[in-house]
Parts: sequence; structure tokens; C-alpha cells
Amino acid sequence: MTVARRNIELKARLHDRDAATQACRTLNARPEGDIHQTDTYFGVPEGRLKLRESTPGDDYLVFYRRPDVAAVKGCDYTIAVVPRGLKPVLTAALGVIGVVDKVRTLYLWENVRIHLDRVQGLGDFIEFEAVLGAEYDDADGEEKLARLSRAFALAPADLLAHSYLELLDNAR
Repeated sequence: MTVARRNIELKARLHDRDAATQACRTLNARPEGDIHQTDTYFGVPEGRLKLRESTPGDDYLVFYRRPDVAAVKGCDYTIAVVPRGLKPVLTAALGVIGVVDKVRTLYLWENVRIHLDRVQGLGDFIEFEAVLGAEYDDADGEEKLARLSRAFALAPADLLAHSYLELLDNAR
């Protein structure tokens, strides 16, 4: 089944993982554990298309559009659970433009997913994703991410505009 959704999100460099873990506890965010994720990005004419392989968990094909700004931003995406083994077909059809390998520590707070990410070749990051729906709109997501930014003491200089894929490309 394919689902179209919208998030309000924010990504930043994470300087102190222990302090971020403590902030999650203070907020009573529910720990969901660690997930190893490999995101393979494919060439598409607009937006971004990635195959996310998760251990534990399912594999997902995700197409998304999001502005590249170092601030709270909306992200419109379509996601589908896909069978393992789809990567060779996508690679042959579209070509791989990059791979991001990370371990994500996931916490849930209200309708917000808090990610403490350790990205191979880049380091540690924090990401907030407010999942929107009938009871949560853009304004609600923006307010919650502002509150979380204060709770995690994020500085404007720590905020990131780009995806991990672009950050890896810039690091090379």
C-alpha cells in the first residue's frame, strides 16, 4: 500500500549525544531502539527517491520533495513497503546516485519522531519529524519543533539545509 503524507521537519548537527538522550528522557519521549538504515538514492528528474533498507524493520521506497533550507520545513512524501530484493531493478532502471548508511536511535514524543542519527562518514545528527494528519497541521508541527529546538538547545549554526546524501557529496 502506498501512502502520501506530510511532515514538518528539522535536522541539525548533534554535538552531545548523552545530553540529547537526557533531553528525550526529560520530555518522556518513548525509546523505540536502534535501527540500522541503508538509504540508496536513485536518479529521478525532480525530488528525491530512495530505497530504505531497515534492520530491524521493513524496506520502504520513499519519494519526497522538501526545500533545502536550514530551518523548520515541510516535506511531502509518498511511501510504500516494498519486497526485499527490489534494489537491482531500481538500480538498472534509474541508476544509483549515492548511499547513506546510518544507525538511527528513535524516540517518539507526541506526534514527533526524534532521531539521533550516527551517519557513516559524517558523524552525529538530530532530526525531528512532526507527522501531520487530521488532528495535526503545519502550525502544530512548527510549534512542537520550536519547543524541541529549545529543549535540545539547538543553535542556528547547527541547523542543516541538506539531506545526508548532499552532506556526504560535499564531504568528498
